Amino acid sequence: MIEDVRRAQIIESAIETFAEVGYSGTSLARIAERAGISKGVISYHFAGKDELMEQLVDQVYREITGFVAPRVERESTAAGRLRARLRSVAEYVQGHRSQLLALAEVFNNLRDANDQLRYGETFNEPIYQSQEAMLRAGQDSGELRDFDARVMAVTVQAAIDAMIAYWGAYPEHDIAAHAEQLADLFENGIRAHHAGQETDR
Repeated sequence: MIEDVRRAQIIESAIETFAEVGYSGTSLARIAERAGISKGVISYHFAGKDELMEQLVDQVYREITGFVAPRVERESTAAGRLRARLRSVAEYVQGHRSQLLALAEVFNNLRDANDQLRYGETFNEPIYQSQEAMLRAGQDSGELRDFDARVMAVTVQAAIDAMIAYWGAYPEHDIAAHAEQLADLFENGIRAHHAGQETDR
């Protein structure tokens, strides 16, 4: 338990350091200084900076999933789940700016042994699969119209990523309203329209 607490402290210090000084300015020594420990303590818990960054990503994604998933699962319709996902991601982001800035630094810079981005497009595959399954369920129930669920899943995630990136650059931007606008756009684009049904919200 003590080791878990120490690892969490190091990861939190890494998050704040990446968010403050960026990828190029972040070193194990600087993270250790922020955490009030020696660099050797970090080396005891992590094999190196790369492993620390990977654990940082894992931790933040677990936090996001733990925040978003329950809110999505409370909804009984595909459109409701999509709206809940957009809303809850925006809500999480508002309260965790440092985490999102740190993720961006890692995603845009960490490379593998082949000099390819460690967190490239394929990193989102589990998200695509989950979203695609939800959309297909909505199509099977007749709630949603016929469309390519994979294309829509990729498009939704791209819209979320763009929303977060824009808010990162313009923190005064109303990200909650942005999420509602996206939800309206997607809902009007994916739901099945029946005779006599209005097409606008």
